[in-house]
Amino acid sequence: MTFGDLATEIVTLLERAPLPLSDEKALQAEMHALLQREGFAVSREVRLDASDIVDFMIFDGDYVLSGLAIEVKIKGQRRAIYRQVERYCGHPRVAGIVLATNVAMALPERIKGVPACVAQLGRAWL
Repeated sequence: MTFGDLATEIVTLLERAPLPLSDEKALQAEMHALLQREGFAVSREVRLDASDIVDFMIFDGDYVLSGLAIEVKIKGQRRAIYRQVERYCGHPRVAGIVLATNVAMALPERIKGVPACVAQLGRAWL
């Protein structure tokens, strides 16, 4: 499965699920359960280095190599969120990234050469 296919599947799944948007930890717990129910090999709180921990990584059967990172943000300034996503894209273990957010924002198709996209979590509540 290509990054585009996997990212599209993840974005569609997250945008259709009415997840809790008032508490980020509760949101992460429900997202983790949803991703596991759908059969994804997902890990929470994956350390990329001494200072960076991404909320989720979906691996393609190899927990040592790279995977699709998912970062969750329900509030915050767009510039700060982008800088964090950009920093994660600089890590060799991040082969692609999905920003799962309730903040109205977009990402370029690639950040530091890494494919990137956004799942707008509020869509499920419309």
